[in-house]
Amino acid sequence: MADYDIHIIGGGLAGSEAAWQLAEAGVRVRLSEMRGGGETTPAHHTDGLAELVCSNSFRSDDAESNAVGLLHAEMRSLGSLIMSAADRHKVPAGSALAVDRDGFSAEVTARLAAHPNIEIVRERVDALPGEGLAIVATGPLTAARLADSIGAATGADALAFFDAIAPIVHRESIDMDICWMASRWDKGDTKDYINCPMTKEQYLAFRQGLLDGDKTEYKEWEKDTPYFEGCMPIEVAAERGEDTLRFGPMKPVGLDDPKTGRWPHAVVRLRPDNALGTLLPSSRQG
Repeated sequence: MADYDIHIIGGGLAGSEAAWQLAEAGVRVRLSEMRGGGETTPAHHTDGLAELVCSNSFRSDDAESNAVGLLHAEMRSLGSLIMSAADRHKVPAGSALAVDRDGFSAEVTARLAAHPNIEIVRERVDALPGEGLAIVATGPLTAARLADSIGAATGADALAFFDAIAPIVHRESIDMDICWMASRWDKGDTKDYINCPMTKEQYLAFRQGLLDGDKTEYKEWEKDTPYFEGCMPIEVAAERGEDTLRFGPMKPVGLDDPKTGRWPHAVVRLRPDNALGTLLPSSRQG
């Protein structure tokens, strides 16, 4: 007989949380993660569990007026490992919850590894388990063979979507004679975000540069993959209309430029990506 009660495949956010909750309830867990066993993905950089490969933000942490923030509160009340680690490694992000991604992943990994009911196995799983209980939490970075196995079992012909990775900017490259620090509507610590304003002319030139710039050609298998509307590549948003960006990730609402006393035409917002505050990813909300 197997020396575990349930097999979890995938050590991302979902797999890590599922393993923790089950283990805390007395269930023996085998957690399979291919990274660290000679395998990796095109997006991951480490073998840490719950590694954040896109944004370091968990979005709004406002439990009173935001559904995402309410979910955070519910998870905390249920002893969530992900929320506990996020709270311990949070970085300034206004009313949002953002984390130092390295510290966050390291804590999740260490606490799972130390749990007596969890066995972490660095292995690639190529097919759905034939027997026993299992949770498949491999997400859009599922290895090809396992994706084929899932597709065969579900009848699905597409198990992925496009996502956008936020660019990282070095803090020392920001001209603070032009930019200023503030949160939208002055929520939270008003120095959580660096705001880089654009005039209408600058914004239009920026958008035109996105439209005219070289773009990667899609491979045959990916050209019809749908975009995730909540995290769209910036060049795709630019193609949808002149004002799409400035009513989306570059919206200036609630941000008074202290040099003019007015909202800029558009704004690029940057917040800390690490505890030192030296790395700043472009923010899509907050």
